[in-house]
Amino acid sequence: MSDAPRSCGVLLHPTALPGTQACGSFGAAARDWIDLLAAEGVGVWQLLPLAPTDATGSPYSSPSGSALNPWLIDADDLVAEGLIAPADRDNLPGGPTDRLDPACARERAAAIAAALGRQWPNQPQERKTAFARWEWRQRFWLIDHCRFMVIRRLQGGRPWWEWPEALAQRQPAALRALAREQSRALREEALLQWQLQCQWSRLQQRAHGQGVRLVGDLPFYVAHDSADVWSRRRLFSLRADGALVEQSGVPPDYFAATGQLWGTPVYRWWFHRLSRFRWWLQRLMRQLELMDLLRLDHFRALEAYWSVPGGEATAENGTWCPSPGRALLRRLWWRCRRQGRLLDGGRLPLIAEDLGVITPAVEALRDRFALPGMKILQFAFDGNDDNPYLPANYAGSRWVVYTGTHDNATSLGWWRDLDDGARGRVAAEVGGEVRAPGWQLLELALASSAELAVVPLQDLLELGDEARFNIPGTVEGNWSWRLSRPVADLAGPLQGFGVMAARYGRGAEGAEGAAGAGGG
Repeated sequence: MSDAPRSCGVLLHPTALPGTQACGSFGAAARDWIDLLAAEGVGVWQLLPLAPTDATGSPYSSPSGSALNPWLIDADDLVAEGLIAPADRDNLPGGPTDRLDPACARERAAAIAAALGRQWPNQPQERKTAFARWEWRQRFWLIDHCRFMVIRRLQGGRPWWEWPEALAQRQPAALRALAREQSRALREEALLQWQLQCQWSRLQQRAHGQGVRLVGDLPFYVAHDSADVWSRRRLFSLRADGALVEQSGVPPDYFAATGQLWGTPVYRWWFHRLSRFRWWLQRLMRQLELMDLLRLDHFRALEAYWSVPGGEATAENGTWCPSPGRALLRRLWWRCRRQGRLLDGGRLPLIAEDLGVITPAVEALRDRFALPGMKILQFAFDGNDDNPYLPANYAGSRWVVYTGTHDNATSLGWWRDLDDGARGRVAAEVGGEVRAPGWQLLELALASSAELAVVPLQDLLELGDEARFNIPGTVEGNWSWRLSRPVADLAGPLQGFGVMAARYGRGAEGAEGAAGAGGG
């Protein structure tokens, strides 16, 4: 049984924030969002990975496991800080404000990086010293990230195993030549990452000052075409030429007859053991520098992972292989203890994404470290009384319950697709006619024993699948939804959420006395 206080939060990725062209940012709308959460007694903001995305806009397949997404840089804040000129901001490529536009966001980020580089010689020495100190602290990932991104642009976006051999194999002479010939581009890349972290750190301070916790998300695997794999090849199951020896995925099941093939290299766990999990610990502590809590995606692979031969086109011919998750989590616990990052009760600041078919061994690993698992209410209504996602079947409070996640339909879209039998089961669970599916599922979540209840913003706004964020297994049209109204216009739904949360012991004191609850 957990002794964590009951709390609630909203899932909203910063790319979906309004008010900027091409992509949301770490600027004014993000500050307004934190202020609104705090004002309404909502204590958690959950985000997706803040890493750079792949070509489709997915933050779960990133060219860097530790960098921040340059699309999120806020130009107005850079002007206010004197880091770029007003003309630099005014001359940025235009773009839509109603959806994420990856091509335009990429152009804007490149233009901002160039502007930072142009203005850098005129910056005061105090700022240059601060940058140098930050570079040193982040050297374990920053140097190779900057190299990777610069070479990638020079090579027209080709994957690293198709680069000239000297660069693909990281020959010292080639890296020295890169440092000489591309010094300005490398510095611009580092300056961009520095300012992204500065802007994010100010948001962190604002959230902490108002009692809002930030919950991040970490993919279990890293992309094949990434700075991490290019720079630390021994950690991954690769051939000398960069081809996959073994790749990740999950086996066939009811939903996918041939399984899911993810195409990321699996880990050479024996080498991670020899290095005392150095890379994993650096990666995790980097994310915990950015977040208060971290959801570890595909947690079950810490106990055993599905390994598929690199040449396979489906996941059918894989095998289960053991992972040293217990040893890794033990080392992480000691690292967090030394750095004062453990939660009350000595718990790791992790949430285990334990969805799908989970074995007793995976549950034992999760429970050994007292990690909260996940419950999704949209999965609860198959007609089985022992369905583990029904609130009545939650054992204890060590859970995070969601109406749905970024991978689900919105609650309204989900409801519209239910058959009459499932609709009847939902109505029986909520105790009456279903008029507002998102809000009624949310009330079930808030009333449950789970220590944290999270709702996607789309459900508070009662939006349909036109606002869905991602459809797993597809590549078109995902990750592009954005708010179409200012954050201030969300006060009504957030106030309703705060009042409802307080009713179930999850809101800030006094929130229950605010104006009446209601849907968006």
